Amino acid sequence: MEAENFLASGFGTRLAIEARSAGWSPLSTVARTWQPSRLKGIQVSREFGTPFLAATQVFDVRPVPRKWLSLNRTDSHAERFVAPRTILVTCSGSVGRATLADASIANILISHDLLRVDAVDESWWGWTYAYLRAPTVRAMMKAAQYGHIIKHLETHHMDALPILRLSALHRSKFVTDAKAIISARDRAHALELNAEEELLRAIGAPVCEESALSGFTTRASAIFGRGRRLEGNFHNPKARAAEAAIRAATRKIEIVDDLVERVFVPGRFKHVYGDEGVPYLDSAQILEVAPDIDKRVLSLKGEKKAGYVVDAGTLLIPCSGQLHGIVGSVVLATEWHESKVLTNHILRVVPKKKPCIRIGYLQAVLGHPTLGRPRILKGAFGSSVPEIGPEDIKSLTVPRFDVRFEDAIADAMEEAANLRAQADEAEEQVASEAEDFLQRFLSGDRSHLEA
Repeated sequence: MEAENFLASGFGTRLAIEARSAGWSPLSTVARTWQPSRLKGIQVSREFGTPFLAATQVFDVRPVPRKWLSLNRTDSHAERFVAPRTILVTCSGSVGRATLADASIANILISHDLLRVDAVDESWWGWTYAYLRAPTVRAMMKAAQYGHIIKHLETHHMDALPILRLSALHRSKFVTDAKAIISARDRAHALELNAEEELLRAIGAPVCEESALSGFTTRASAIFGRGRRLEGNFHNPKARAAEAAIRAATRKIEIVDDLVERVFVPGRFKHVYGDEGVPYLDSAQILEVAPDIDKRVLSLKGEKKAGYVVDAGTLLIPCSGQLHGIVGSVVLATEWHESKVLTNHILRVVPKKKPCIRIGYLQAVLGHPTLGRPRILKGAFGSSVPEIGPEDIKSLTVPRFDVRFEDAIADAMEEAANLRAQADEAEEQVASEAEDFLQRFLSGDRSHLEA
């Protein structure tokens, strides 16, 4: 009944497709779309529960659970785990965004706010996914949404969505591409986990006898020492334990400032957006798989771009936001990032032209879940929106080991970053190809369809 849907471009496209007598069919003929019932569970502490992810967290490169549920008290919990390669589509809020389930969400309970799309057979799987990623198809999904404040998409909306009956020959190419995307992300995930385990094995697990939740103590000299940091989080026991473990693991300790060319945050600029501008990434998007890039900056040209565009090999650290969110994560920039403008809410760590440390090893040290990120987060300041400044990153200690060990860690981290970039590029490519097939169909070309 929403009038806006009948004025949306996606609604017009759908009418144009359905006006053709052949070449398409409802999505329900090639895939089953279903949704678990509304979640009813009991939240418990981490050591007693099963991790749970909200809908948007599934799109994170490294999803970090913030809730744990009692499996025995979670109704229909078996159907809330997602099988590998399942197509997931957002159905609440920003609807119609699709992704493929990979190893990063294995054995994790997934929100009911994601529709599950299972192709009738593998020959339709790759094409169905590419088709749902096409911009025009997402516009059609948005034209079917309902709701005043929070938009929703239902399974019957997806069932009725028209999909092109692409020929088997053309569909096989999309199956190959989708498999390559999943394989690259699974491999990247495994490489990072293995590298982090090796680093933890070499340094040793931090011994933390106090809890930040139940309260902790620190020496007065620590509070009124260098920098006079009065924030309690600066002295939290996890960061202290991580620092103690690093200092005890090796005699050779260096600081970030001595190992890199520059650590900085660019200044603010006036954001003017337009279709002809340069793609713009915010701090959350650098941590997502194939992020939606819906903003293009017109106001940065020539020398004004300095500091806002980055070179491959730069470490990127979101430095503004809540401590339980994305702040303090460490991303290694690749060629995929080079053609884009990055927000000033991302801190840059620029390597030296003649590096004295592999950037992949530095990423592993700073971004390690127990040895690195707690030490980054301790430097956050501000009450409403915490910030991390360059000086706190510069002063972080880095343990040094023999070249062979550091190279092995660096190789894994750098390969993982490149694999993810390749997967994102491949995903953009299949979406573009699906869009091209759809536009050809609308112009009257049926050479790519089933006979």
